Amino acid sequence: MGILTRLQIISAFDSLYMRLLGICFASFSAGLGELTFLQLSTRYNPPSVAGHSVGYFASGTGAAGLVGAFLWWELRSLGVRVGVGLSSILPLIIPATYFLLLPRFSSFSPSNLPSSFASATESAVEYAPLPTGDADESAQGPGLSTPEIDEIIKHPVALSAHDKWQLVKPLVPEYMLPLFCVYLFEYTINQGIAPTLVYPVPSPDEYWLMSKIIYSIRDYYPLWQLVYQTMVFASRSSISAGIPPLPTRYLSLPAIIQFCILGLLAFESAVGVFDERLEGRSFTFVFLLISIEGICGGLAYVNVYHHVNQEQASPDADPERAKQEREFKIGSIGIADSTGILLASLLSVPTEIELCRAQVTRGKLLCKSL
Repeated sequence: MGILTRLQIISAFDSLYMRLLGICFASFSAGLGELTFLQLSTRYNPPSVAGHSVGYFASGTGAAGLVGAFLWWELRSLGVRVGVGLSSILPLIIPATYFLLLPRFSSFSPSNLPSSFASATESAVEYAPLPTGDADESAQGPGLSTPEIDEIIKHPVALSAHDKWQLVKPLVPEYMLPLFCVYLFEYTINQGIAPTLVYPVPSPDEYWLMSKIIYSIRDYYPLWQLVYQTMVFASRSSISAGIPPLPTRYLSLPAIIQFCILGLLAFESAVGVFDERLEGRSFTFVFLLISIEGICGGLAYVNVYHHVNQEQASPDADPERAKQEREFKIGSIGIADSTGILLASLLSVPTEIELCRAQVTRGKLLCKSL
């Protein structure tokens, strides 16, 4: 419901500052929701369920991007006020799904679960319920004894700053740096290069299919975003579709490919790979590169979070401490992609300006009319 309010702020005000405020609130609430789910996913048992939950969540985020890009593609002609105002009804799907679609809590009682899942769940239970009276203490069974429970209450597990730093250090080269680079290159392309990848409106006589999609030069950028989000959805759904995750030694591969795509698209924008009269070839070239960009970005996201989610503590580790460490580690990964997006945003402003200047220098003036 918070995102609903933010979208209404953006659509209701013409002031640039109010719209920026609405965008900030929407980004904050979306990031908080993502971080909360990813941390809670580490608590699911058995571990295979936790791994699938990350895959399904990644599919959901990819689907949200695809639906949002497609919706704006259809509503772009209505303008910001009407288009975003109509889009603001989408967050209402969340409470409707919760109350009308999802099963009730009572459906998850042990008597209603399959025997195989119930046995796996029981074997994963690490704590007995806290006793509420003398009768409970005598019937507690094989769980924790009262002195052990009292010890946990008196001395709760808490990670110190040193503990957290020791947990983060091995994550940086293996997970955080590849994800940071992917998001840095990806969002620099989307925000700094893609807006300058514009071409003349295709003629129906020469480009029948393109002319059915592109009606003005302003249609190119939302089209690139639609292509990108489609490929992100497909690649983020890879684990949900049963495709094995990438081995950890290959997690840097999407970042390397993204860097190459960034260089090729920047060259296409500034200099041009093909003759300007062959916009069909340029369109196909950009279409393929942005498709690969989306695939690499989605694969990096879902595979990094899947691997972190599936990391298991040593058998002799304290169970409560192990839980807190897993939550902290998967939450820390979010710093990598958010920092990459922030830095990409700062780089994209001068990048777009310089690429447009380079186009004007070689006589291509389309970007000046946007």
